[in-house]
Amino acid sequence: MAVAQRLFHASGYDGVGLNALTSELGITPSSFYMAFESKAVFFERVLERYARTEIALADVLRAGRPTGEALADLLERAARTYARDPERLGCLVLEAARGADSESALMARRTAEGRRAQVRAFVAGTHPEVADVVTDFISTVMSGLSASAREGMGKARLIKVSRAAAESIDMLLR
Repeated sequence: MAVAQRLFHASGYDGVGLNALTSELGITPSSFYMAFESKAVFFERVLERYARTEIALADVLRAGRPTGEALADLLERAARTYARDPERLGCLVLEAARGADSESALMARRTAEGRRAQVRAFVAGTHPEVADVVTDFISTVMSGLSASAREGMGKARLIKVSRAAAESIDMLLR
């Protein structure tokens, strides 16, 4: 899964053909289909893995943690992650979701929506009156951080943006 994640992140769903996947995984196309059914099903598993491992919301949005602190941490982790590796800039999920209404884009949007729901539930636990707007703000900033990383903005600048956004979140939470 890590190998496929790297490939999809670098080239996108459409940019990774079955031959490249099976070659990198060291399996035959028939073995791939037996194990994963289709490239789309496999991609969905890769998205799930990415969401669980790259910026694990369970680690950041822990019960009892101050809301503003947790959200600031989330944004800074995103900035650092999105700029960490020149071969994998941005967020795999958010960048895949930008595509047309292809199957892969719809899968990525479902993953992104699930993560937004987690953020919203966390914020609603302490600030239900602003949970929607804070969640929308977080989603928008993370999308912007991802796009900016893909466009070449460096880690230091992305971190400054994430910290500025954290100050805005503090204002929204007051």
